[in-house]
Amino acid sequence: KSHKELLTPSTPCHAKTNVMFLKTHKTASSTVLNIMFRFAERYNLTVALPAGQLVHLGYPETFLAHFVEEFEAIGQNYNIMCNHLRFNPSEVQKVMASNTFYFSILRNPIFLLESSYVYYKNNAPAFRISKDVNQYLASPTKYYRPADYKENIYARNIMWFDFGYNNNAEDNKKYVHTVLKDIEQNFHLILIADYFDESMILLKHTLCWDLDDVIYFKLNSRSRDTVQTLTPESKEQIKVWCSLDWKLYLHFNQSFWRRIEETIGLEELEKEVNHLRTRQKELMETCLLDQKAVGKEHIKNKAFLPFQSGATNILGYNLKGDLDSRTLRTCQKMVMPELQYMSYLYAVQHPHKKRKPLGLPLLQTSFQEK
Repeated sequence: KSHKELLTPSTPCHAKTNVMFLKTHKTASSTVLNIMFRFAERYNLTVALPAGQLVHLGYPETFLAHFVEEFEAIGQNYNIMCNHLRFNPSEVQKVMASNTFYFSILRNPIFLLESSYVYYKNNAPAFRISKDVNQYLASPTKYYRPADYKENIYARNIMWFDFGYNNNAEDNKKYVHTVLKDIEQNFHLILIADYFDESMILLKHTLCWDLDDVIYFKLNSRSRDTVQTLTPESKEQIKVWCSLDWKLYLHFNQSFWRRIEETIGLEELEKEVNHLRTRQKELMETCLLDQKAVGKEHIKNKAFLPFQSGATNILGYNLKGDLDSRTLRTCQKMVMPELQYMSYLYAVQHPHKKRKPLGLPLLQTSFQEK
């Protein structure tokens, strides 16, 4: 450090720009992805995007470096990685610099499983052949066939799977302990979707970002009327049926709050959360026609229609008509659904490549048999 720097009290830190976000399923991760994409644009960063016609980084296959567009040419010079992938540290390290900051997000498995059930109703055989989420949970093994494990990843311990582990592994103490230690070594921070605003403040502090970097409109959420009410029995059953995810969540929910107390303190946290919500409200008033998310049938500009799945009605936004070009650009980026944003960044970063198929998505719902 130079002599001068030592004299300035609390030197402002520099925003971290090499960041890997493990995007988990049904955990508010699409909203985080949008935050990452906007950050990448603000600082003109290179994003590790899915190669060719892929819309995810090879998911649900275990990640390999060549799933990233132009990996051979760009090597370790990517700054941001945040699309869906199944975590595989050694391959991710081929793509991301050694000083990369790794984080992910978890959600209470009780809410997570209900959300997965509705969203992946047509993808997972176990969900497809049961009437509703409570019937499924009353006797999961009746519907969850071991032979269909590749299609049924959403039906049991999906977070465990996304982190790269066997979601049908036997729950024993030593194994769980090893995996939790593993994840702690691979990730600098694990956020909690159930406390999303608090998570954004913790992320902002940890990465030394600005408030506007973590401001968001909630993306890829669904209309309330597609939510299925879980019985108390079902809620208890989830803790057993998805016990690996349950233990994962309990562990990192604890470390999340510990980290907040050590770094920000609850009082300051509350102040900043309120600040975030005020700023978010201002932006919603600036950008949005209805000042809230609307159902798929009410989205006027089809370019901003989010991908629809299962028995859900995925909400989106209508922008005001009279925005000046700069405001319009900001607002558009905040409401742009994941697949559209990914395709747009792909076109900007790889102008000579064939465009992504925007009759999206060509979702590989099952592992390709190689």
